[in-house]
Amino acid sequence: MADKRPLVLDVDGTFLKTDMLLESFWAGLSQDPVGVIGDTFANIRAPARLKRALTDRVDLPVERLPVRQEILDMAAAARDDGHKVVLASASDERLVARLAKHHGLADGVLGSDGEHNLKGAAKAGALTAAYGDRGFDYAGDASADRPVWDASGVAIIVGNHSRAAEDLRANGKEVVEVSGGWRRRDLIRALRPHQWVKNVLLFLPMIAAHAFDLVTFWHVLVGIAAFCAAASSIYIVNDLLDLDADRRHPTKCKRPFAAGDVPISSGMASCAGLGALALILGASLGWAFLGVVVFYMILSLAYSLKLKRLRWIDIATLASLYTIRVVAGAVASGVEATGYLLAFVFPVFLTLGSVKRLTELTLAKSDERLPGRGYGRPDRGDLLNVAALGTVAALLIFFFYSFSDQALELYPTRWLLWVALIPIAVWLLRMVLLGYAGKQDYDPIVFAMRDRFGIGVILITLSILFYAAGLWAEWFGTDPGQIESFLKMNSGTDRIISMM
Repeated sequence: MADKRPLVLDVDGTFLKTDMLLESFWAGLSQDPVGVIGDTFANIRAPARLKRALTDRVDLPVERLPVRQEILDMAAAARDDGHKVVLASASDERLVARLAKHHGLADGVLGSDGEHNLKGAAKAGALTAAYGDRGFDYAGDASADRPVWDASGVAIIVGNHSRAAEDLRANGKEVVEVSGGWRRRDLIRALRPHQWVKNVLLFLPMIAAHAFDLVTFWHVLVGIAAFCAAASSIYIVNDLLDLDADRRHPTKCKRPFAAGDVPISSGMASCAGLGALALILGASLGWAFLGVVVFYMILSLAYSLKLKRLRWIDIATLASLYTIRVVAGAVASGVEATGYLLAFVFPVFLTLGSVKRLTELTLAKSDERLPGRGYGRPDRGDLLNVAALGTVAALLIFFFYSFSDQALELYPTRWLLWVALIPIAVWLLRMVLLGYAGKQDYDPIVFAMRDRFGIGVILITLSILFYAAGLWAEWFGTDPGQIESFLKMNSGTDRIISMM
């Protein structure tokens, strides 16, 4: 940067680790989805007008957009050395001006003006007109910046563009390379593979019906794969809609898109690919299962766009999304999802949805409403009441189920179903208390799959149910009637059973 040439910084992907057009689009979908979709279709072939329309419609919090620290340090060093620092971007000039003001970069701003898109050759021409040929140094990150690098004094290349760097050096250009780009593992992290454990719920109808054949197991596995792909596609949508809310959150600010570790464009492409994979796998299991997958994705999208911001409705929606997984398991396996099963799992999931919000509120650092949510810490009491009601409802429904014809057919030793109520109650109450104390993960299902004590309680429950069903006798040659006879001889259990 000799002769005090100004340092010109591209914004999207260079000064910022994100793209302001895509940031505006997703922020707009969160704020005004109908208007933003209309603006996009109306101006899809006119980028400058689209950027201006979104700038007019969307209040983008530029002060929280992730900055590339290496470029920020370079700008500070250049200013200390007497160079002007200019932001030149294809983003709308009003957004660029706000960004420059926030970061104290008042030496110059160039951007798209609503009619002309300041990108590639257009940007090179504007900078050459302002500072002369090779009269500025330029930092950029994309192949579209090649004309600007050609016109600059020093080409500062952000990211992996080795061929462009070699060509520029071959033409006598001084080149400075700055690390950039993104890592695949960060994209995988954005897919939230740890959340896939929720999809083991598809096994529930198969287990409840004692359908343990390989064909059924394989169909459920395919269904789980479809739901994993569908869920990850929606997780990406959710993260993109929640960018600003996540940046204000103490831990979610580290999510890949919020932190700028993965480009929004890569997330959008991955979302489309995963959604297509979910539909293909769903279709392989038949039209009924495909319909369940489509309904799940639509409801998940509605939750991400609007429903999660509505108090109580969001919890009911979460419970419904979990319940849909149980329905999907029934459809995939060909097992009937009885009314008792669905009536039991819904209040369980309603309880867990309340636990999720309880945990978030307990871990919140103030009494203000959670970013992007309708709850504040004063709502903890009401959430605790809902969780308690869900727990009681689930236990009652399970108790009533024990008197049904299906229960008598599947579980000849009925009284063991009543025994199973004890660990079920222990598990639910423990989840509620841990959430109220803030000693859980932000997602109770994920926490449950990692909680050794809780897993032990679940295994005890399943063991009791399998014994009551006579499965231990079938698998290992034991007799479920032996334990009842033993208890009758030793503790008068016959009188207790007759009283029940």
